[in-house]
Amino acid sequence: MIRPTSDRPVPYHSQWESADLVPEFIAGRSAVTDPLWQESGADTAEEYAFWAPRMCGVACLRMALDHWGLPVPPSLPLLRELCDAGAYVREGDSVHGLIHRPFAAYAGIRYGIRAEAVADLPPDRIRATLAVGGLAMLSVHKTIRTLDPEPEAKGGHLVLAVAADDEHVMINNPSGFPGHSQQHAPVPWAALPRFYAARGILLEPPTPT
Repeated sequence: MIRPTSDRPVPYHSQWESADLVPEFIAGRSAVTDPLWQESGADTAEEYAFWAPRMCGVACLRMALDHWGLPVPPSLPLLRELCDAGAYVREGDSVHGLIHRPFAAYAGIRYGIRAEAVADLPPDRIRATLAVGGLAMLSVHKTIRTLDPEPEAKGGHLVLAVAADDEHVMINNPSGFPGHSQQHAPVPWAALPRFYAARGILLEPPTPT
């Protein structure tokens, strides 16, 4: 049996507000047309459309906050705080991020989450973190959503590891396909190295006070 991090499944948040429309956005539909864009907290549909494809890390953090009963801000206000913290760096239409170390520092300071950016993160550390009720943000290639047999690269997209057993790691994928690879999607450990850049961020809940 795959072991969840707790008795309550980790809630799912997409990086787009309309999670059911993810296949259309990936296929080229402009996020300006997302009927729920205002729920992101963006000032305009254009601001939302610029950031939505880049907010996988924001979505992962929102899932962790939701799971641990912490306040879950809308996506854009959270992203703006992450920009101020140096976890995203925008230069014109180019964005560098999510940058793991400033993100981890922000998560600790802002929410009390014990976050560690790990440049060499092997599967056994992922499993150990999940086993004690933690979560893990993993840098993978976006085609993990279909378990592409020959992805063109590793890394570039963040997913949230939420459970594991000897054969699989279960992920919540901010750009997964509805009913297939969004929530608690199984990825065989044997297939993970095709997509996984062997780096990520380990998350553990705040220490109770």
